[in-house]
Amino acid sequence: MRGAEMQGAEFQIPLAECREIYSVGAVDRAMESGATSRNESLVAYYEKMKQLGGVRYVVKPSSFDGLDPLYARCPNFAPVLDDLKRYLALAVAGNEPMHFTPILLLGEPGIGKTHFAKQLANVLGTGFEFVSMSSLTAGWILSGTSSQWSHARPGKVAQALVSGDYANPLLVLDEVDKAGGDPRYDPMGALYGLLEQDTARQFKDEFIEVDMDASHIMWVSTANDERSIPEPILSRMNVYTVPRPDHDQACAIARTLYGEILAAHHWGFDEDAPEDVIDGLAHVPPRDMRKVLMAAFGNAKLERRDHLLPADLDAGRATRQKKIGF
Repeated sequence: MRGAEMQGAEFQIPLAECREIYSVGAVDRAMESGATSRNESLVAYYEKMKQLGGVRYVVKPSSFDGLDPLYARCPNFAPVLDDLKRYLALAVAGNEPMHFTPILLLGEPGIGKTHFAKQLANVLGTGFEFVSMSSLTAGWILSGTSSQWSHARPGKVAQALVSGDYANPLLVLDEVDKAGGDPRYDPMGALYGLLEQDTARQFKDEFIEVDMDASHIMWVSTANDERSIPEPILSRMNVYTVPRPDHDQACAIARTLYGEILAAHHWGFDEDAPEDVIDGLAHVPPRDMRKVLMAAFGNAKLERRDHLLPADLDAGRATRQKKIGF
């Protein structure tokens, strides 16, 4: 891990030992087998794999307290964080990489599920890959397309491991309950093996056809309704129903967000947000708070003020709801 990045991180994670994710020798053998003769893009990808090598970092937590900042940023996720801290304690005690049972976050739209997953990846200091399951039309998005097909390419899992720096990235499967498409190509078919550590150690992307160790990947899925998710997939996950934050929690999120935005800029606003502004923000869904607050800051500056008024939030809401078209 790069030193400069480490110095600025809230949660210090030391460089851990490296792990071999795939064998360069196996890539050589695949190239010699003749499988590449019909696909120039596969040849190019094998060359990329050889150039990058098959070894990746795994990062280890160094403190029990690394997740504490997320309690303020995502207070309605406290039960999830409580469980993750238990895994964190075990990782620290054993000097091991952070790993946890795959997570499914259930809840209505707008409560911050995807935001939480991104914040978790930032705090853990590992790679992050986002997959919108609602846009999937075939299972190969995760596990790749056979090189015998035109426009064949590797799937998201192989891309994360080959192109990323880490053996243990966090992969977010967003709206997993909305995965659809051709029933002959189950979008979640690859997950049956990927969510089990034993089978994930020998994951084989359909395009690359070289064994890869995907067992270190940390999985977080989001959904609005679990009823469309196959039971064998649910049984491989810890399922959490995340509520909409109550008023006090929403106020805490708003205060944290206000402070984070001001810390990143030099706009001259009051360090503490007015309580009537915080109260107004508490009625905004968590995923929209930043957009509303940014528009409010801009509106205040247009009025040549260095403090926010509740009316500034109305300008932010109007921006959020505006539609362009006929």
